[in-house]
Amino acid sequence: MWPSASFAARVCAGVALAMSLTLGAGRRDYKDPDRQNSDISLWIDERQVRMFSGISMQVFAILNGNISPYILEPNFSHKLPVIPSEVGYVNFTWRSKKRYFYNFDTLTSSDPKVLKPPFLSIKTQGRVPKTSKEFSIFLPCMGNVSGVATFEIGLVLKNGRGIPLKGTPLRLNLKKECAQRGPDPECDKKCANQGWCNSDKICQCPDGYMGQHCRTALCYPQCMNGGNCTAPGVCSCPPGYQGRHCEGGMFNVKVNFSYQK
Repeated sequence: MWPSASFAARVCAGVALAMSLTLGAGRRDYKDPDRQNSDISLWIDERQVRMFSGISMQVFAILNGNISPYILEPNFSHKLPVIPSEVGYVNFTWRSKKRYFYNFDTLTSSDPKVLKPPFLSIKTQGRVPKTSKEFSIFLPCMGNVSGVATFEIGLVLKNGRGIPLKGTPLRLNLKKECAQRGPDPECDKKCANQGWCNSDKICQCPDGYMGQHCRTALCYPQCMNGGNCTAPGVCSCPPGYQGRHCEGGMFNVKVNFSYQK
């Protein structure tokens, strides 16, 4: 379908997966994780993150044997945007020169009438590859119902001695939008933000936008404290808040000067 306490994402919008997440710890500038240590790493590459947010960056869930702190936060899933209807899968890349075995023990949908259970492009159990390999988590909408469904992904990781990686099992609860959309005869007049009308008269949105007419911008993670996503990755903050995601409050300091003649 997943950067410092202030991480600077179109998820996990999907997982979304998704995939700044504590607003800092998950993002890294490493272009080639294979050149780092030999321990396990799991990440979403720049191309996939750009689909969710319009921003090019790598998002690490695991880096050299360490679970990124943002994933371990109790409210992590609440910070992720809804994976838009245009995104039907999330690609992850992983590798470990050390011996690790994985088990996706949970792949469920909270509302099977809207979203079928997620499924993988790989076996649900096996060994993490030694060299970087990509796999996909597919998020199949039913196709005849519109709505937003929550889905859960569970991942167990153990080394060759059967010892779980610290911080695992991972449990991610993410949200996926599904939309029933029919042809719109005026599609070519309504697609906004450089979206285009396909042969089925349905708007195809560019990276960073979603919605029937591509009018909804995506911010990853979501704008906080009542902020609005006004452009891909750009939050407009309400009075009293600042930061890329409106995560920081501003101090209003009043200084009173008095003097006597």
